[in-house]
Amino acid sequence: MQLTEPSFAPMIGGAFHCALPIRWGDQDAQNHVNNTLYFQYFEEARMQLFQRAGISLPSSKVGVLAHTSCDFLKPLMYPATIVVTQILAKVGRSSMTVDTLIEREDEPGVAYAKGSYIIVGVDAATGKSCPWSDAELAQFAKLFIS
Repeated sequence: MQLTEPSFAPMIGGAFHCALPIRWGDQDAQNHVNNTLYFQYFEEARMQLFQRAGISLPSSKVGVLAHTSCDFLKPLMYPATIVVTQILAKVGRSSMTVDTLIEREDEPGVAYAKGSYIIVGVDAATGKSCPWSDAELAQFAKLFIS
């Protein structure tokens, strides 16, 4: 028996975009954005995605980061506004794999960093993974667009 994807499932390859300003304090001694801040940019974009999907703290469900990675392609410098693009790569029962891309708003198509993360939906009370609900998947489907 072959399972079919429900109509509310988010589209693989769909993208969610988030613009964020680079702050002066994000720079390091070499006058470019410190490498640790790229992960904070990914985090902020991820939290905006989850908040728009209706999953925000305090909540009975939280997203726990299981994996993250970043390839630094070009140094970012202040001042600038970046666009963090999150591209849905895979949806599991309780997890999601998302590819990420950082570009400058004034240089679309020029990648400054790329990465990925796996996030797991977790029951806040028990600490155990829990499946995405139909409602959550439907919200993600509205946000991850082509």
